[in-house]
Amino acid sequence: MNRPALLGLAIAIGLAGCAGLPDQRLANEALKRGDTQLAQQNYQQLANLGYSEAQVGLADIQVETRDPEQMKKAEATYRAAAAVSPRAQSRLGRLLVAKPNSTEAERHEAEGLLKKSFANGEGNTLIPLAMLYLQYPQSFPSVNAQEKISQWQAQGYPEAGLAQVLLYRTQNTYDQHLDDVERICKAALATTDVCYVELATVYQKRGQTEQQAALIEQLKSGYSSGAVTPNRVDSVARVLSDSTLGQTDEKTAQSLLENIAPGYPAAWVSLAQLLYDFPELGDVDKMMEYLDKGREAAQPRAELLLGKVYYEGKLVIPDAGKALEHLKKAAAGGEISAHYYMGQIYRRGYLGQVYPQDAVNELLIAARSGQASADYALAQLYSGGRGTMPNPVNAYAFIQLAKLQPEPAPQVQELATTLEAQLTPEQRAQAQKLALQEQQARGAMAQTNNLAMHALPEEEVGEDESL
Repeated sequence: MNRPALLGLAIAIGLAGCAGLPDQRLANEALKRGDTQLAQQNYQQLANLGYSEAQVGLADIQVETRDPEQMKKAEATYRAAAAVSPRAQSRLGRLLVAKPNSTEAERHEAEGLLKKSFANGEGNTLIPLAMLYLQYPQSFPSVNAQEKISQWQAQGYPEAGLAQVLLYRTQNTYDQHLDDVERICKAALATTDVCYVELATVYQKRGQTEQQAALIEQLKSGYSSGAVTPNRVDSVARVLSDSTLGQTDEKTAQSLLENIAPGYPAAWVSLAQLLYDFPELGDVDKMMEYLDKGREAAQPRAELLLGKVYYEGKLVIPDAGKALEHLKKAAAGGEISAHYYMGQIYRRGYLGQVYPQDAVNELLIAARSGQASADYALAQLYSGGRGTMPNPVNAYAFIQLAKLQPEPAPQVQELATTLEAQLTPEQRAQAQKLALQEQQARGAMAQTNNLAMHALPEEEVGEDESL
């Protein structure tokens, strides 16, 4: 064969080979249109070849599942890329900050990773860093979170304002600083879509319906243009339907969710929750239809809500067996509340008898992950002695932890008063020591984990503008 023919054959062979190669841009585009399977397939092949940014993309998908086993794989994958990728360092740091029951070493590792990635120009690092200091002040005794955030604000870092909002939420002073939250989030709205959630919260708390309506129109426009993620639209809809924030607007919430649900399966679950909370918006069959769509899309939150429906029995005949079946699936998918409801099923004997050890196991998981009311349920279990011997010391320890919740229910204080009268001074001291040990082991109340993930700006999974 002559030289041009050989060259043409080589080019043809080369192109044929390239056609089957994994492609990072193809993976990124697949993610944008919701084809997670194709994206993961390409990321996995590139990751196996040692491409660090593909490793990050693969780990991002693993994190999005919220499945505990996948989260472990994500941590390992980020670690594999962190030696050469500042983006992997940032992602690993964020993951360690939100990791339940993290160790002292992991917290300090997270701080180092976030500081290093920030120095390398990575965004979305100051908020998780602030969250780390707020969650675990005992791990960073020399750091004053407010002083650190004020320093960042003085230096002009855009994330510093959102870190300040996070501090208000964490320290339960949000309502006292609504004006500041509005100022911060109005300035950041164009670049940080989480501010739609914060502004919606502010306007709902104030009852400012006109401002809320204008914000919703801006949200719709941003979603239509692709500037606002469906996740944020879902979050705003949940604010609108939250009666603890003020007068609800469930019809607007329903409209927002119906618009995004066909392309965002998590919204089917939010729609089902909306109908559960506001039955006038639809019947039980419609709610079940939404839940089926959520379950078909492998949404653990759908299993959680379905388990709760059978547990509470308000709209269907109560069935503890069915509730437990769905709650186990939800727990396997990372839904912490599922452990609380399972613990209550075991504690209350809904399966025909009390299973005290199973109840303790599930309620402890829930309590240590920040589930409100789990500590109170544990105190009830140990004080009542149903199915087990009463343990007033343990009961008093957990009721002290229940009292740490923001605005604890009146029955919490009632049980605390009853238990205190039953204990000797030595027993009270022992119980307080146990409560302190448990509190220190948990770090700050772990509900901050959920708050943190809500507060973090949305980031494209696997996306890297440099590629």
